[in-house]
Amino acid sequence: MLKPILAAALLVSTAPAAAQTNAALARIDADRAANEAAAKAIWGFAEVGYQEARSSALLQKRLKDAGFEVKAGVASAPTAFTATWASGTGPVIGIMGEYDALPGLSQTADPAKTVRADAAAGHGCGHHLFGVASASAAIAVKDWMKATGTKGTIRFYGTPAEEGGAGKVYMVREGLFNDVDIALHWHPAAENSADIATTNSNKSAKFRFRGISAHAAGAPERGRSALDGVEAMNMMANMMHEHMPEQSRMHYVITAGGNAPNVVPDFAESFYYVRNPDAEVVRETFERLVKTAEGAALGTGTTVDYEVIHGALPLLPNRTLQTLVHAKLSEVGGVLYTAEDTAFAQKIIPTLGQTKATLSDAALVKPIAESHGAGSTDVGDVSWTVPTAGFSTATWVPGTAAHSWQAVAAGGNAIGMKGMQNAAKVLALTAIDLLQTPELIAAAKAEFEARRGPGFTYRSLVGDRTPPLDYRNAPAR
Repeated sequence: MLKPILAAALLVSTAPAAAQTNAALARIDADRAANEAAAKAIWGFAEVGYQEARSSALLQKRLKDAGFEVKAGVASAPTAFTATWASGTGPVIGIMGEYDALPGLSQTADPAKTVRADAAAGHGCGHHLFGVASASAAIAVKDWMKATGTKGTIRFYGTPAEEGGAGKVYMVREGLFNDVDIALHWHPAAENSADIATTNSNKSAKFRFRGISAHAAGAPERGRSALDGVEAMNMMANMMHEHMPEQSRMHYVITAGGNAPNVVPDFAESFYYVRNPDAEVVRETFERLVKTAEGAALGTGTTVDYEVIHGALPLLPNRTLQTLVHAKLSEVGGVLYTAEDTAFAQKIIPTLGQTKATLSDAALVKPIAESHGAGSTDVGDVSWTVPTAGFSTATWVPGTAAHSWQAVAAGGNAIGMKGMQNAAKVLALTAIDLLQTPELIAAAKAEFEARRGPGFTYRSLVGDRTPPLDYRNAPAR
């Protein structure tokens, strides 16, 4: 039923005059130096989730100076914001941007593993590029709307703490996407693709065990080890793996385990993730995990409580929108390496381990396909609220894994900047087509409703908690 509508919509979407769209692309090209400076600044800040004060402020200023109305500190998150430009009544297009870094990934922009002396975190997922490209696209679309008299709204969403802090979830819960017709996003990667993609749902929590301290040799019988509680929970959780649905994933780290071997630790903490393509399976598995914690506490004479940190629904794909995005990605093309880029990449490749990727892959756009990513993203909650589409560009050397020092290095280099520029263009071209093609928006919405199903009610996996602004801090007793 959607196919005739989609075909008609895509025919209409060719309407924008080349001169008009070229002006938007020219604006992004003209902003190249400013974009690179902003991205390198945020790369240098390397601020972790909910602590991205300078990164958020930089993007806010950029958009405010471009004429957007900025609302800061939305959804009870100081580094979250929206930036809106409107002209009359028309479609509302949202473009998301991220800017949080990852702890423990400090790295210079060199093609060898080298820790920065001035940072403990690093942009191993390229969110410094994500935020700047999205802002650049929003500005270019605004200029195009103003020049052509097109009615509608372009809105940038500054979304903090994607890496485990679920910033977008709180913005969805606050109703900040309720008036949006279409939401767009992208992500840095090692390839150029616009798949009809799904992801895993995810729920995470910190489990805090409390015991009784004592001298581990002189009076061990008087102690109750909180670390024993953590280890007992981990053992039972590992036993659960055999009895979970096949696509489920569960992983953890011990974030606190005591300070000295001769002191029975009275506090210990573990941080767990539970994933599955189905959010209901995640909810059920998480409840089983809570029971392992309670059993571990009972068996070790300790107490336990837990704090839900993150929860994200799986991505709800939209073939209608992805077809458009893939067409625009193909129009922009891949990342073309200079001799200098090639020399940098050739030094990175031997560090990547086994990979079938080649440098020429950076210049290619993958054919559109259905795919499933084992990771999770808080874009998932947006995609169940409003029709959403995304893509990736090759900001890293082909074969690079996300959350790696190689990704940090390339993201601070010319390769990352080129992928960022391409992403800004794809976002702008997509938004321009959507603003001029109500049939396409209608088709995307029809598919969205069909995929959600009748009677859908949004339920966040984080419940009613407020944003965990301190989730990246050292464990608190």
